[in-house]
Amino acid sequence: MNKCEQCMVKQFSALHALTRNELIRLTVCKTSEYIKKGQVLFEEGEHLRGIYCIKKGICKLTKLSANGREHIVKLVSRGDLLGQRSLIGNEAVNLSATAVNDMEICLLPREEILRSFENNREFSAKVIHEVCHDLKEAHNSTVNMAQKTVKQRLADTLLYLYHTFGTDQDGYLLVQLTREELAGMVGTATESLIRILSVLAREQYVATDGKKIRLEQLSGLEKVTLM
Repeated sequence: MNKCEQCMVKQFSALHALTRNELIRLTVCKTSEYIKKGQVLFEEGEHLRGIYCIKKGICKLTKLSANGREHIVKLVSRGDLLGQRSLIGNEAVNLSATAVNDMEICLLPREEILRSFENNREFSAKVIHEVCHDLKEAHNSTVNMAQKTVKQRLADTLLYLYHTFGTDQDGYLLVQLTREELAGMVGTATESLIRILSVLAREQYVATDGKKIRLEQLSGLEKVTLM
């Protein structure tokens, strides 16, 4: 069993504020899981048994619209925690989580996390800070959805994927989403996404190969976001 106190992933989240004894307790009671691409971690409306710590892989957080269309709210990866807000608020999760690629995760039990939240002021402050940061990102996303065009939002999204997750050896975005998933992240219909992506390709800002996308002009895309 991997020991929480020796795990490098904890440095990327509020877990680094836990004491050695708290980490040792987590090691004893945590559950490690391997999640296959496309597998659902949890669905909207569920009450979680704890929080998830992502050790490897990428996960998409989604919300279903009234017409049944999936909107990708956020992508999370190594070092991120899932379920903090619902755990603190003692409520069901309002998003679903699905693996974008193969993942390795740890489920940290609710009781132990709440125990540390109540007794470790530094840890609780870090958790609250992360929750507030997520709320700020959600607010910014709502503003962008209302004020920016589809072309601007697509350019924003492509730059986000580039800067956050990087590229493969051929320069293509490391995170390969289907056109439907990319449309869900941008907040538009798949047909509109495909059309605008073709426009960016004709303008030589991007190049595509199947569902793979390579950014050819970063400065050009940055200008598109400001048009």
